[in-house]
Amino acid sequence: MKHARLDDMTKGWFVGDFSPAALHSKDCEVAVKHYAAGDHEAVHHHKIATEITLIISGEVEMMGRRWTAGDIITVEPGEATDFTAITDAVNVVVKLPSVMGDKYAG
Repeated sequence: MKHARLDDMTKGWFVGDFSPAALHSKDCEVAVKHYAAGDHEAVHHHKIATEITLIISGEVEMMGRRWTAGDIITVEPGEATDFTAITDAVNVVVKLPSVMGDKYAG
């Protein structure tokens, strides 16, 4: 058995090809992300990875649309998105595969 705490991970990322990680994997990355209302991430895209975001709670804006609890947004390689938490929000994010440095502005 192994044990880790989400508080010890970087920005909620706990599975992937990075450290620290509860499970090291090149196949995927997984995070639980907590946002305060107004938190924002600039427009970016991935050249290789597909990123899937599940809104657990709250309201967010991605790709020019508002999303709420239960929405699942799949961003394909080359598609650009930004992110704004309209309210406090919790998301689960999965990226396939785990590729270091595969995040580009714009």
